[in-house]
Amino acid sequence: MGAPMELPLALARAGVDRAAEHRFDEPWLAAAWSHPSSRVLAVADGQAFVEDTPDGGSRLVLLSTFDAPEHAPVDRFFLGEDGAGTAYFAVSCESLPGRLDGDARPAGLREVGASLDDRDAGLLVHAVALINWHASHGFCAKCGHRTTPAAAGHVRRCVSCAREHYPRTDPAVIMLVTDDQDRALLGRQSLWPEGRYSTLAGFVEPGESLEQAVAREVSEESGVRVDPDSVEYVASQPWPFPASLMLGFTARALRSGSEIQVDGEELDDARWFSREELKAGMEAGTVLPPSGISIARRLVELWYGGPLPEAAHW
Repeated sequence: MGAPMELPLALARAGVDRAAEHRFDEPWLAAAWSHPSSRVLAVADGQAFVEDTPDGGSRLVLLSTFDAPEHAPVDRFFLGEDGAGTAYFAVSCESLPGRLDGDARPAGLREVGASLDDRDAGLLVHAVALINWHASHGFCAKCGHRTTPAAAGHVRRCVSCAREHYPRTDPAVIMLVTDDQDRALLGRQSLWPEGRYSTLAGFVEPGESLEQAVAREVSEESGVRVDPDSVEYVASQPWPFPASLMLGFTARALRSGSEIQVDGEELDDARWFSREELKAGMEAGTVLPPSGISIARRLVELWYGGPLPEAAHW
């Protein structure tokens, strides 16, 4: 399959202990919020303030709790604590605070996820995933009444029946499929930029194993049949757009089932690529790679045998 995947993936990093034991401890949370060392990440519409670092990376602009947004509506969530005892919170607000000193700018995970360090990547992924969940779970699925945040943002509780609802994560499989010539199966959606190809992916259905999901999704989208015994797990990465966990696999197509017939819905096109064909297409700019923060990019690189070739006009 190629060189081993280098871990961790861009959005699968963390530098803060989530410290779940504090989520129901209101006195501790209140003390942590008022402590001068605590730091707050303000998020609005999936974006937070970031600034460039001297090494070409990015870092989050974290506020003191005294500088955090207070205007309504603001929801406050506890993200965890680091080894030095610094507590981290996120606030979800309609808009980011007014202009900050320096060169801070708003950015989301797609833009800066790969350039943040482990701590900041983990904080932003955690915050965005929580905020997305809260935004879509304002009412109880049991009785229909309004729910309110609890457990420092990690639970929503119904004001009527007291039913507790926990953050939802939707498992999705994403797979690099090869054939008996060791070519990679890559497809494209019509909404993507011209020339972009990526690995196939899809959500796990109720009552389905991950291996079954891999085989079903590949068959539904491309017509290719996968050898069920060839499916192997590689790695996972959160994908909070809005609430997925991407579970990466490799698989091999059955020799008798490698003919491509795209469904025309999920995929607009699919092709078998040799390494030479992929390299030539990418260097010419006619084939664009998956996003740098996606597990798809790393699965392709695992098969390719190293980093994908760069082109100045990407």
